Amino acid sequence: MAHLLSTSCSIKLSSSHRPLSQPFRQCPTKFLTFFTLGTSKSPFKRFVLQGGTQQASCVVRATVAPISQETPTQSSSDSRQNSSEPSKPKRVMVIGGDGYCGWATALHLSNKGYEVAIVDSLIRRLFDQQLGLDSLTPIASIHNRLRCWRSVTGKTIELYIGDICDFEFLSETFKSFEPDAVVHFGEQRSAPYSMIDRNRAVFTQHNNVIGTLNVLFAIKEFRDQCHLVKLGTMGEYGTPNIDIEEGYITITHNGRTDTLPFPKQASSFYHLSKVHDSNNIAFTCKAWGIRATDLNQGVVYGVRTDETEMHEELSNRLDYDGVFGTALNRFCVQAAVGHPLTVYGKGGQTRGYLDIRDTVQCVELAIANPAQPGEFRVFNQFTEQFSVNELASLVTKAGEKLGLDVKTISVPNPRVEAEEHYYNAKHTKLIELGLEPHLLSDSLLDSLLNFAIKFKDRVDTKQIMPSVSWKKIGVKPKTLAA
Repeated sequence: MAHLLSTSCSIKLSSSHRPLSQPFRQCPTKFLTFFTLGTSKSPFKRFVLQGGTQQASCVVRATVAPISQETPTQSSSDSRQNSSEPSKPKRVMVIGGDGYCGWATALHLSNKGYEVAIVDSLIRRLFDQQLGLDSLTPIASIHNRLRCWRSVTGKTIELYIGDICDFEFLSETFKSFEPDAVVHFGEQRSAPYSMIDRNRAVFTQHNNVIGTLNVLFAIKEFRDQCHLVKLGTMGEYGTPNIDIEEGYITITHNGRTDTLPFPKQASSFYHLSKVHDSNNIAFTCKAWGIRATDLNQGVVYGVRTDETEMHEELSNRLDYDGVFGTALNRFCVQAAVGHPLTVYGKGGQTRGYLDIRDTVQCVELAIANPAQPGEFRVFNQFTEQFSVNELASLVTKAGEKLGLDVKTISVPNPRVEAEEHYYNAKHTKLIELGLEPHLLSDSLLDSLLNFAIKFKDRVDTKQIMPSVSWKKIGVKPKTLAA
Protein backbone atom coordinates (compact mmCIF):
# COMPACT_ATOMS: atom_id res chain seq x y z
CA MET A 1 0.00 0.00 0.00
CA ALA A 2 1.50 3.29 -1.09
CA HIS A 3 0.16 6.66 -0.01
CA LEU A 4 0.85 10.34 -0.23
CA LEU A 5 -0.20 13.79 0.90
CA SER A 6 -2.20 15.27 3.81
CA THR A 7 -5.51 14.23 5.48
CA SER A 8 -8.38 11.69 5.10
CA CYS A 9 -9.27 9.65 2.04
CA SER A 10 -11.81 7.50 0.30
CA ILE A 11 -11.11 4.69 -2.12
CA LYS A 12 -13.41 3.56 -4.90
CA LEU A 13 -13.42 -0.20 -5.34
CA SER A 14 -15.22 -2.46 -7.75
CA SER A 15 -17.66 -5.00 -6.34
CA SER A 16 -15.05 -7.72 -6.78
CA HIS A 17 -12.81 -6.19 -4.13
CA ARG A 18 -13.15 -7.02 -0.44
CA PRO A 19 -13.99 -4.09 1.86
CA LEU A 20 -11.07 -2.36 3.48
CA SER A 21 -10.47 -2.92 7.15
CA GLN A 22 -11.19 -0.09 9.59
CA PRO A 23 -7.54 1.02 9.96
CA PHE A 24 -7.38 1.75 6.25
CA ARG A 25 -10.66 3.64 6.28
CA GLN A 26 -9.09 5.96 8.83
CA CYS A 27 -5.90 6.46 6.84
CA PRO A 28 -3.92 9.63 7.56
CA THR A 29 -3.48 10.60 3.93
CA LYS A 30 -5.64 12.42 1.47
CA PHE A 31 -5.11 9.97 -1.36
CA LEU A 32 -4.34 6.29 -1.48
CA THR A 33 -2.87 4.28 -4.29
CA PHE A 34 -4.51 0.87 -4.26
CA PHE A 35 -2.67 -2.16 -5.65
CA THR A 36 -4.44 -5.31 -6.80
CA LEU A 37 -3.35 -8.47 -8.56
CA GLY A 38 -5.88 -8.27 -11.34
CA THR A 39 -6.39 -10.19 -14.55
CA SER A 40 -5.37 -7.37 -16.87
CA LYS A 41 -3.95 -8.29 -20.25
CA SER A 42 -1.95 -5.08 -20.50
CA PRO A 43 1.48 -5.21 -22.15
CA PHE A 44 2.92 -3.66 -18.98
CA LYS A 45 2.08 -6.76 -16.96
CA ARG A 46 3.32 -9.19 -19.59
CA PHE A 47 6.49 -7.18 -20.20
CA VAL A 48 7.37 -7.05 -16.51
CA LEU A 49 6.74 -10.76 -16.09
CA GLN A 50 8.91 -11.56 -19.10
CA GLY A 51 11.62 -9.33 -17.69
CA GLY A 52 11.73 -11.43 -14.55
CA THR A 53 11.12 -8.59 -12.09
CA GLN A 54 8.70 -10.28 -9.73
CA GLN A 55 8.27 -7.41 -7.31
CA ALA A 56 6.69 -5.29 -10.05
CA SER A 57 4.62 -8.01 -11.68
CA CYS A 58 1.27 -6.91 -10.31
CA VAL A 59 -1.27 -4.95 -12.26
CA VAL A 60 -1.42 -1.60 -10.54
CA ARG A 61 -4.78 0.06 -10.20
CA ALA A 62 -5.15 3.43 -8.55
CA THR A 63 -8.61 4.89 -8.24
CA VAL A 64 -8.48 7.81 -5.88
CA ALA A 65 -10.67 10.75 -4.92
CA PRO A 66 -10.92 13.37 -2.19
CA ILE A 67 -13.23 12.30 0.63
CA SER A 68 -15.47 15.29 -0.03
CA GLN A 69 -16.18 14.02 -3.56
CA GLU A 70 -18.97 11.48 -3.82
CA THR A 71 -18.14 8.48 -5.93
CA PRO A 72 -20.21 8.94 -9.11
CA THR A 73 -22.21 6.05 -10.45
CA GLN A 74 -21.87 7.47 -13.95
CA SER A 75 -19.87 10.13 -15.72
CA SER A 76 -20.74 13.67 -14.72
CA SER A 77 -19.06 15.18 -17.78
CA ASP A 78 -22.30 16.69 -19.09
CA SER A 79 -23.03 18.59 -15.88
CA ARG A 80 -19.47 19.92 -15.68
CA GLN A 81 -19.18 20.84 -19.34
CA ASN A 82 -22.62 22.44 -19.69
CA SER A 83 -22.62 24.23 -16.35
CA SER A 84 -23.27 27.97 -16.30
CA GLU A 85 -21.27 28.36 -13.08
CA PRO A 86 -18.21 30.65 -13.05
CA SER A 87 -15.23 29.14 -14.84
CA LYS A 88 -13.05 26.91 -12.67
CA PRO A 89 -9.37 26.15 -13.25
CA LYS A 90 -8.95 23.67 -16.04
CA ARG A 91 -8.39 20.11 -14.92
CA VAL A 92 -5.42 18.63 -16.77
CA MET A 93 -4.45 14.97 -16.72
CA VAL A 94 -0.74 14.47 -17.44
CA ILE A 95 -0.17 10.89 -18.58
CA GLY A 96 3.46 9.96 -18.09
CA GLY A 97 3.87 12.69 -15.48
CA ASP A 98 6.78 10.96 -13.71
CA GLY A 99 9.02 11.15 -16.80
CA TYR A 100 11.47 13.74 -18.08
CA CYS A 101 9.06 16.00 -19.99
CA GLY A 102 5.96 14.95 -18.04
CA TRP A 103 7.30 15.85 -14.59
CA ALA A 104 8.42 19.31 -15.66
CA THR A 105 5.07 19.88 -17.38
CA ALA A 106 2.95 18.71 -14.45
CA LEU A 107 4.73 21.08 -12.05
CA HIS A 108 4.55 23.98 -14.51
CA LEU A 109 0.82 23.58 -15.05
CA SER A 110 0.14 23.20 -11.33
CA ASN A 111 2.16 26.33 -10.65
CA LYS A 112 0.10 28.18 -13.28
CA GLY A 113 -3.14 27.40 -11.45
CA TYR A 114 -4.36 24.30 -13.30
CA GLU A 115 -5.75 21.38 -11.32
CA VAL A 116 -3.36 18.57 -12.25
CA ALA A 117 -3.39 14.80 -11.99
CA ILE A 118 -0.46 12.57 -12.90
CA VAL A 119 -1.19 9.16 -14.43
CA ASP A 120 1.85 6.90 -14.65
CA SER A 121 2.73 3.21 -14.44
CA LEU A 122 6.27 4.13 -13.24
CA ILE A 123 7.69 1.71 -15.79
CA ARG A 124 10.34 4.21 -16.90
CA ARG A 125 12.07 3.63 -13.55
CA LEU A 126 11.84 -0.12 -14.17
CA PHE A 127 13.65 0.28 -17.50
CA ASP A 128 16.63 1.73 -15.64
CA GLN A 129 16.67 -1.25 -13.27
CA GLN A 130 16.47 -3.75 -16.11
CA LEU A 131 19.20 -2.11 -18.20
CA GLY A 132 21.51 -1.06 -15.37
CA LEU A 133 21.05 2.65 -16.10
CA ASP A 134 20.51 5.66 -13.86
CA SER A 135 19.74 9.34 -14.11
CA LEU A 136 22.68 11.71 -13.74
CA THR A 137 20.60 13.56 -11.17
CA PRO A 138 19.27 11.70 -8.13
CA ILE A 139 15.47 11.70 -8.39
CA ALA A 140 13.05 11.18 -5.54
CA SER A 141 10.15 8.72 -5.63
CA ILE A 142 6.96 10.06 -7.16
CA HIS A 143 5.33 10.08 -3.72
CA ASN A 144 8.13 12.13 -2.17
CA ARG A 145 8.13 14.44 -5.16
CA LEU A 146 4.45 15.22 -4.70
CA ARG A 147 4.76 15.62 -0.93
CA CYS A 148 7.58 18.08 -1.54
CA TRP A 149 5.57 20.00 -4.15
CA ARG A 150 2.71 20.46 -1.73
CA SER A 151 5.06 21.46 1.07
CA VAL A 152 6.82 24.05 -1.08
CA THR A 153 3.81 25.51 -2.93
CA GLY A 154 0.70 24.47 -1.03
CA LYS A 155 -0.61 22.95 -4.26
CA THR A 156 -1.79 19.36 -4.61
CA ILE A 157 -1.22 17.13 -7.63
CA GLU A 158 -3.34 13.98 -7.68
CA LEU A 159 -1.69 10.67 -8.51
CA TYR A 160 -3.08 7.64 -10.34
CA ILE A 161 -0.64 4.75 -10.64
CA GLY A 162 -1.55 2.32 -13.39
CA ASP A 163 -1.20 1.26 -17.00
CA ILE A 164 -3.28 3.09 -19.60
CA CYS A 165 -3.26 -0.08 -21.71
CA ASP A 166 -5.60 -1.39 -18.99
CA PHE A 167 -8.83 0.26 -20.10
CA GLU A 168 -10.63 -0.54 -16.84
CA PHE A 169 -8.01 1.44 -14.93
CA LEU A 170 -8.06 4.30 -17.43
CA SER A 171 -11.87 4.45 -17.39
CA GLU A 172 -12.00 4.75 -13.60
CA THR A 173 -9.29 7.40 -13.73
CA PHE A 174 -11.24 9.48 -16.27
CA LYS A 175 -14.47 9.17 -14.28
CA SER A 176 -12.72 10.12 -11.07
CA PHE A 177 -10.70 13.11 -12.26
CA GLU A 178 -12.88 14.36 -15.15
CA PRO A 179 -10.15 16.10 -17.18
CA ASP A 180 -10.75 19.08 -19.42
CA ALA A 181 -7.45 18.38 -21.18
CA VAL A 182 -5.21 15.34 -21.40
CA VAL A 183 -1.49 15.80 -22.00
CA HIS A 184 -0.20 12.47 -23.24
CA PHE A 185 3.49 11.79 -22.61
CA GLY A 186 2.82 8.21 -21.50
CA GLU A 187 4.74 6.28 -24.15
CA GLN A 188 8.03 4.43 -24.45
CA ARG A 189 9.99 7.31 -25.92
CA SER A 190 13.40 5.93 -26.94
CA ALA A 191 14.28 4.88 -30.49
CA PRO A 192 17.29 2.81 -29.33
CA TYR A 193 15.15 1.05 -26.71
CA SER A 194 12.70 -0.01 -29.41
CA MET A 195 15.60 -1.48 -31.40
CA ILE A 196 17.21 -3.60 -28.65
CA ASP A 197 15.34 -6.80 -29.50
CA ARG A 198 12.02 -8.13 -30.79
CA ASN A 199 10.45 -8.13 -27.33
CA ARG A 200 11.12 -4.44 -26.79
CA ALA A 201 10.06 -3.55 -30.34
CA VAL A 202 6.72 -5.28 -29.77
CA PHE A 203 6.34 -3.72 -26.34
CA THR A 204 7.00 -0.24 -27.72
CA GLN A 205 4.40 -0.51 -30.46
CA HIS A 206 1.78 -2.24 -28.30
CA ASN A 207 2.26 0.09 -25.34
CA ASN A 208 2.27 3.27 -27.42
CA VAL A 209 -0.43 2.50 -29.97
CA ILE A 210 -2.87 0.66 -27.69
CA GLY A 211 -2.35 3.17 -24.89
CA THR A 212 -3.22 6.06 -27.19
CA LEU A 213 -6.22 4.18 -28.59
CA ASN A 214 -7.47 3.67 -25.04
CA VAL A 215 -7.10 7.39 -24.33
CA LEU A 216 -9.12 8.19 -27.46
CA PHE A 217 -11.89 5.78 -26.45
CA ALA A 218 -11.90 7.16 -22.90
CA ILE A 219 -12.34 10.71 -24.23
CA LYS A 220 -15.18 9.60 -26.50
CA GLU A 221 -16.94 7.65 -23.76
CA PHE A 222 -16.46 9.85 -20.70
CA ARG A 223 -15.22 13.37 -21.65
CA ASP A 224 -16.21 14.10 -25.21
CA GLN A 225 -15.22 17.79 -25.00
CA CYS A 226 -11.79 17.00 -23.52
CA HIS A 227 -8.84 18.32 -25.52
CA LEU A 228 -6.07 15.82 -26.26
CA VAL A 229 -2.56 17.29 -26.36
CA LYS A 230 -0.40 14.47 -27.68
CA LEU A 231 3.39 14.49 -27.74
CA GLY A 232 4.49 13.35 -31.16
CA THR A 233 7.96 13.63 -32.64
CA MET A 234 9.69 15.42 -35.50
CA GLY A 235 11.13 11.98 -36.27
CA GLU A 236 7.83 11.06 -37.92
CA TYR A 237 8.85 13.14 -40.94
CA GLY A 238 12.31 11.69 -41.44
CA THR A 239 14.72 13.81 -43.48
CA PRO A 240 13.00 14.55 -46.83
CA ASN A 241 14.73 16.62 -49.50
CA ILE A 242 11.97 19.23 -49.26
CA ASP A 243 10.89 21.67 -46.55
CA ILE A 244 8.94 20.02 -43.74
CA GLU A 245 5.57 21.67 -43.17
CA GLU A 246 3.56 21.57 -39.94
CA GLY A 247 1.58 18.40 -40.36
CA TYR A 248 0.05 19.04 -43.79
CA ILE A 249 1.24 19.81 -47.30
CA THR A 250 -0.69 21.22 -50.25
CA ILE A 251 0.22 19.49 -53.49
CA THR A 252 -0.89 19.68 -57.11
CA HIS A 253 -0.84 16.39 -59.02
CA ASN A 254 -2.08 15.85 -62.57
CA GLY A 255 -3.87 19.17 -62.48
CA ARG A 256 -5.67 18.60 -59.18
CA THR A 257 -4.79 20.19 -55.81
CA ASP A 258 -5.34 18.89 -52.29
CA THR A 259 -4.03 19.40 -48.76
CA LEU A 260 -2.81 16.10 -47.33
CA PRO A 261 -0.94 14.85 -44.27
CA PHE A 262 2.79 15.41 -44.74
CA PRO A 263 4.53 12.15 -45.79
CA LYS A 264 6.02 10.14 -42.93
CA GLN A 265 9.42 8.39 -43.07
CA ALA A 266 9.93 6.94 -39.60
CA SER A 267 13.36 5.53 -38.75
CA SER A 268 12.72 3.14 -35.85
CA PHE A 269 9.95 1.03 -34.32
CA TYR A 270 9.48 3.86 -31.80
CA HIS A 271 9.04 6.48 -34.51
CA LEU A 272 6.67 4.17 -36.38
CA SER A 273 4.50 3.90 -33.27
CA LYS A 274 4.20 7.68 -33.29
CA VAL A 275 3.11 7.62 -36.93
CA HIS A 276 0.42 5.06 -36.07
CA ASP A 277 -0.71 7.30 -33.19
CA SER A 278 -1.03 10.30 -35.49
CA ASN A 279 -3.15 8.33 -37.97
CA ASN A 280 -5.42 7.00 -35.22
CA ILE A 281 -5.89 10.46 -33.71
CA ALA A 282 -6.62 12.05 -37.10
CA PHE A 283 -9.22 9.37 -37.83
CA THR A 284 -11.02 9.77 -34.48
CA CYS A 285 -11.11 13.55 -34.86
CA LYS A 286 -12.85 13.06 -38.20
CA ALA A 287 -15.12 10.21 -37.09
CA TRP A 288 -15.97 11.19 -33.51
CA GLY A 289 -15.36 14.92 -33.40
CA ILE A 290 -12.49 14.66 -30.92
CA ARG A 291 -10.37 17.79 -30.54
CA ALA A 292 -6.63 17.11 -30.62
CA THR A 293 -3.27 18.81 -30.95
CA ASP A 294 -0.26 16.75 -32.02
CA LEU A 295 2.99 18.36 -30.84
CA ASN A 296 5.74 17.02 -33.07
CA GLN A 297 8.58 17.70 -30.68
CA GLY A 298 12.25 18.00 -31.53
CA VAL A 299 15.13 16.87 -29.33
CA VAL A 300 14.83 18.27 -25.80
CA TYR A 301 17.82 19.43 -23.78
CA GLY A 302 18.34 20.87 -20.32
CA VAL A 303 17.07 19.82 -16.92
CA ARG A 304 16.08 22.95 -15.02
CA THR A 305 12.72 24.71 -15.00
CA ASP A 306 11.46 27.33 -12.56
CA GLU A 307 9.52 24.68 -10.68
CA THR A 308 12.16 21.93 -10.49
CA GLU A 309 14.60 24.51 -9.09
CA MET A 310 12.40 25.14 -6.04
CA HIS A 311 13.74 22.15 -4.09
CA GLU A 312 16.22 19.33 -4.66
CA GLU A 313 13.48 16.72 -4.26
CA LEU A 314 11.74 18.26 -7.27
CA SER A 315 14.77 17.66 -9.51
CA ASN A 316 14.14 16.21 -12.94
CA ARG A 317 15.94 13.23 -14.40
CA LEU A 318 18.82 13.70 -16.87
CA ASP A 319 19.72 10.76 -19.08
CA TYR A 320 23.17 10.53 -20.65
CA ASP A 321 23.40 6.86 -21.68
CA GLY A 322 23.27 5.48 -25.21
CA VAL A 323 19.65 4.32 -24.87
CA PHE A 324 17.73 7.25 -23.37
CA GLY A 325 20.24 10.12 -23.51
CA THR A 326 19.74 12.81 -26.16
CA ALA A 327 22.61 14.39 -28.08
CA LEU A 328 23.25 17.69 -26.28
CA ASN A 329 22.66 16.29 -22.78
CA ARG A 330 25.01 13.38 -23.57
CA PHE A 331 27.72 15.68 -24.93
CA CYS A 332 27.68 17.89 -21.83
CA VAL A 333 28.04 14.88 -19.53
CA GLN A 334 30.81 13.42 -21.69
CA ALA A 335 32.70 16.73 -21.57
CA ALA A 336 32.27 16.94 -17.80
CA VAL A 337 33.92 13.53 -17.19
CA GLY A 338 36.64 13.86 -19.82
CA HIS A 339 35.12 11.37 -22.26
CA PRO A 340 35.40 12.27 -25.96
CA LEU A 341 32.16 13.51 -27.49
CA THR A 342 30.72 10.62 -29.50
CA VAL A 343 29.56 11.79 -32.93
CA TYR A 344 27.73 9.06 -34.84
CA GLY A 345 29.14 8.66 -38.33
CA LYS A 346 29.72 11.85 -40.34
CA GLY A 347 27.79 14.01 -37.87
CA GLY A 348 25.73 15.88 -40.43
CA GLN A 349 22.45 14.59 -38.98
CA THR A 350 20.36 17.72 -38.46
CA ARG A 351 17.35 17.97 -36.17
CA GLY A 352 15.18 20.51 -34.38
CA TYR A 353 16.04 21.18 -30.72
CA LEU A 354 14.38 22.96 -27.80
CA ASP A 355 14.99 23.75 -24.14
CA ILE A 356 12.82 21.83 -21.67
CA ARG A 357 11.53 25.21 -20.45
CA ASP A 358 10.04 25.64 -23.92
CA THR A 359 8.48 22.17 -23.81
CA VAL A 360 6.36 23.14 -20.80
CA GLN A 361 5.56 26.52 -22.36
CA CYS A 362 4.37 24.90 -25.62
CA VAL A 363 2.09 22.48 -23.78
CA GLU A 364 0.56 25.29 -21.78
CA LEU A 365 -0.07 27.30 -24.96
CA ALA A 366 -1.76 24.31 -26.60
CA ILE A 367 -4.04 23.82 -23.58
CA ALA A 368 -4.91 27.52 -23.35
CA ASN A 369 -5.74 27.62 -27.08
CA PRO A 370 -7.54 24.31 -27.68
CA ALA A 371 -8.37 22.71 -30.99
CA GLN A 372 -11.97 22.87 -32.16
CA PRO A 373 -14.21 19.77 -32.07
CA GLY A 374 -13.20 17.54 -34.96
CA GLU A 375 -9.94 19.42 -35.52
CA PHE A 376 -6.58 17.62 -35.64
CA ARG A 377 -3.88 20.26 -35.35
CA VAL A 378 -0.18 19.58 -35.82
CA PHE A 379 2.46 21.91 -34.40
CA ASN A 380 6.18 21.38 -34.98
CA GLN A 381 7.59 21.92 -31.49
CA PHE A 382 11.21 23.07 -31.63
CA THR A 383 13.06 26.37 -31.64
CA GLU A 384 16.37 25.85 -33.48
CA GLN A 385 18.07 23.43 -35.86
CA PHE A 386 21.55 22.00 -35.35
CA SER A 387 23.64 19.24 -36.84
CA VAL A 388 25.41 16.84 -34.48
CA ASN A 389 28.75 18.35 -35.53
CA GLU A 390 27.48 21.84 -34.71
CA LEU A 391 26.42 20.70 -31.23
CA ALA A 392 29.80 19.07 -30.63
CA SER A 393 31.55 22.30 -31.65
CA LEU A 394 29.38 24.40 -29.31
CA VAL A 395 30.02 22.08 -26.36
CA THR A 396 33.76 22.03 -27.11
CA LYS A 397 33.98 25.84 -27.05
CA ALA A 398 31.85 26.12 -23.89
CA GLY A 399 33.92 23.42 -22.18
CA GLU A 400 37.21 25.13 -23.01
CA LYS A 401 35.98 28.31 -21.30
CA LEU A 402 35.53 26.21 -18.13
CA GLY A 403 39.00 24.71 -18.45
CA LEU A 404 37.84 21.36 -19.80
CA ASP A 405 39.88 19.51 -22.41
CA VAL A 406 37.10 18.45 -24.77
CA LYS A 407 37.83 16.03 -27.61
CA THR A 408 35.49 14.68 -30.29
CA ILE A 409 35.57 11.27 -31.93
CA SER A 410 33.52 9.74 -34.72
CA VAL A 411 32.04 6.34 -33.86
CA PRO A 412 30.29 3.92 -36.21
CA ASN A 413 26.68 4.98 -36.53
CA PRO A 414 24.45 2.36 -34.85
CA ARG A 415 21.39 3.76 -36.64
CA VAL A 416 20.21 3.51 -40.23
CA GLU A 417 19.89 7.15 -41.26
CA ALA A 418 21.23 9.77 -43.64
CA GLU A 419 24.36 11.34 -42.16
CA GLU A 420 24.38 14.30 -44.54
CA HIS A 421 21.08 15.72 -45.78
CA TYR A 422 18.88 18.74 -46.39
CA TYR A 423 16.75 19.77 -43.41
CA ASN A 424 14.45 22.76 -43.14
CA ALA A 425 11.38 22.34 -40.93
CA LYS A 426 8.71 25.00 -40.39
CA HIS A 427 7.82 25.89 -36.81
CA THR A 428 5.71 29.04 -36.75
CA LYS A 429 2.37 28.03 -35.20
CA LEU A 430 3.52 27.98 -31.56
CA ILE A 431 5.38 31.25 -32.07
CA GLU A 432 2.11 32.74 -33.33
CA LEU A 433 0.39 31.53 -30.14
CA GLY A 434 2.96 33.36 -28.02
CA LEU A 435 5.94 31.04 -27.52
CA GLU A 436 8.97 32.97 -26.25
CA PRO A 437 11.89 30.63 -26.97
CA HIS A 438 14.90 30.04 -24.75
CA LEU A 439 17.53 29.78 -27.48
CA LEU A 440 20.74 27.84 -26.98
CA SER A 441 23.28 30.34 -25.66
CA ASP A 442 26.76 30.35 -24.13
CA SER A 443 25.24 30.97 -20.71
CA LEU A 444 22.85 28.04 -21.03
CA LEU A 445 25.63 25.70 -22.18
CA ASP A 446 27.79 26.94 -19.30
CA SER A 447 24.94 26.19 -16.88
CA LEU A 448 24.36 22.72 -18.30
CA LEU A 449 28.07 21.87 -18.21
CA ASN A 450 28.40 23.05 -14.62
CA PHE A 451 25.36 20.97 -13.74
CA ALA A 452 27.02 17.90 -15.29
CA ILE A 453 30.27 18.64 -13.45
CA LYS A 454 28.36 18.87 -10.15
CA PHE A 455 27.06 15.30 -10.56
CA LYS A 456 29.96 13.77 -12.52
CA ASP A 457 30.67 11.26 -9.73
CA ARG A 458 27.34 9.63 -10.60
CA VAL A 459 28.36 8.98 -14.22
CA ASP A 460 28.83 5.36 -15.26
CA THR A 461 31.22 5.71 -18.19
CA LYS A 462 30.37 2.17 -19.39
CA GLN A 463 26.92 3.48 -20.38
CA ILE A 464 28.19 6.28 -22.63
CA MET A 465 28.99 4.39 -25.84
CA PRO A 466 26.12 3.24 -28.07
CA SER A 467 25.21 -0.39 -27.50
CA VAL A 468 22.12 -0.86 -29.68
CA SER A 469 22.44 -1.55 -33.42
CA TRP A 470 19.57 -1.03 -35.85
CA LYS A 471 20.90 -3.78 -38.13
CA LYS A 472 21.73 -6.34 -35.44
CA ILE A 473 18.34 -6.39 -33.71
CA GLY A 474 17.14 -9.96 -33.31
CA VAL A 475 14.48 -12.14 -31.74
CA LYS A 476 16.61 -13.27 -28.79
CA PRO A 477 15.94 -11.15 -25.67
CA LYS A 478 18.98 -9.00 -25.08
CA THR A 479 20.50 -7.82 -21.83
CA LEU A 480 22.84 -4.89 -22.24
CA ALA A 481 26.34 -5.52 -20.90
CA ALA A 482 26.96 -4.13 -17.40
